Amino acid sequence: MYHPGVDGVRLRSDLKELLVKRLRLHGVARESIGDEDSLVRGPLGLDSIDILEMALAVEEVYGVRIADEQLGQEAFRSVAALADFIVKSRPARKDADTPAA
Repeated sequence: MYHPGVDGVRLRSDLKELLVKRLRLHGVARESIGDEDSLVRGPLGLDSIDILEMALAVEEVYGVRIADEQLGQEAFRSVAALADFIVKSRPARKDADTPAA
């Protein structure tokens, strides 16, 4: 699904797909989810159990752990906020800064 170096548009699209599949949002197309739509109490009507499920999915798929509630509230504000959180939280690849020999 996610690969380092993938642009933000692709990451947001992948996150929308993850939302729809992991939370079994029947009748919701990923294209209908706006990047800035509120995830909690927004058009999708996600509750705390849904957010917990997505936090686990984000850790599993992207290797990023949401350590506390305050951080989670910021990260799950919207798909765009979640994508930004993932990009900022992923460890940098060690070989990315190593010059070629």
